Amino acid sequence: MSTPTCPLLQIGHRLTRLLPRRLTSHNFGYIVTDMIDWSKPSADSCFVQLGGVRVHFKRAGSGPAILLLHGSGSSMEGFERVAALLSRSYTVVRPDFPGFGLTGPRSDRDYRIETYVATMAAFMAALNIERYSVAGNSLGGNIAWNLALRHPERLDALVLINATGYPEKSLPAGLRLARNPLLRPLLRHWLPRKATRANLRSIVGQRSTIVDDAMVDRVHGLMSLPGNRSAFVDLANTNQADRSAEIPRIVAPTLVLRSAGIDGQYFARDISAAQERIHPVAGHLLPEEDPVWVANAIADFLNALRDSLRPTRTTP
Repeated sequence: MSTPTCPLLQIGHRLTRLLPRRLTSHNFGYIVTDMIDWSKPSADSCFVQLGGVRVHFKRAGSGPAILLLHGSGSSMEGFERVAALLSRSYTVVRPDFPGFGLTGPRSDRDYRIETYVATMAAFMAALNIERYSVAGNSLGGNIAWNLALRHPERLDALVLINATGYPEKSLPAGLRLARNPLLRPLLRHWLPRKATRANLRSIVGQRSTIVDDAMVDRVHGLMSLPGNRSAFVDLANTNQADRSAEIPRIVAPTLVLRSAGIDGQYFARDISAAQERIHPVAGHLLPEEDPVWVANAIADFLNALRDSLRPTRTTP
């Protein structure tokens, strides 16, 4: 385990000003969309070596820590706008999972949920963050609730966003294709850009307009990095243990955020005292489709928890 390094952070602001860019808005703020090379670290990229895996992450803000975990076929960029909002009051940490983004594939090709859980626990320990809240979308939600089961002493709160983990949950088209024995060898080496666009369109809400050229460039570019497509196929074909029967043992205060049209969401039923909010129109990529809604829901939940833990003042 190495000391975390952020090689470009000191010159980040100067570097960012030199980049040609076009600014666009998706419900919140502005983001850089043109002239980004997704194969290279950005000004605020950091890395930490955990065994044979060099984890890419970003850290922003100050205050209580919250770990944001992205879904399969995605990267930390899926939480970019949520992180920007939460970093006003929290220390927000976003890693790229092994097999995704700039972290890249594992040499041992081990993409079991329990391996991800162990990696994320070691990752936060390497950052010297002893206690934190964790929020995960899709696969990230699956890893988050398993982290809550394995390390309850580390978690202040748990937020599940269209999380996976119940066997009844339907699979996105991309995962179904990656499980096709005829297509698997091809997908390890080639995926047309139009297939990336079609898959993204299939997992957002019908009214969503977020799947534009910039988003397709980002997702397709990161998936096309060396080894990432093959890692996705390995993940899709990993025989994951069904631990859904253990979900009622979760003790961390839990917020469930789900889109109305997403199936296999029984967390609010099975986790004691869990709170649930339902988005009426978004699809699977809720943190990107409505980042303001997600960030406000998380902030309200965590602020209420903090308020409940403050000692009550009494008048003498």
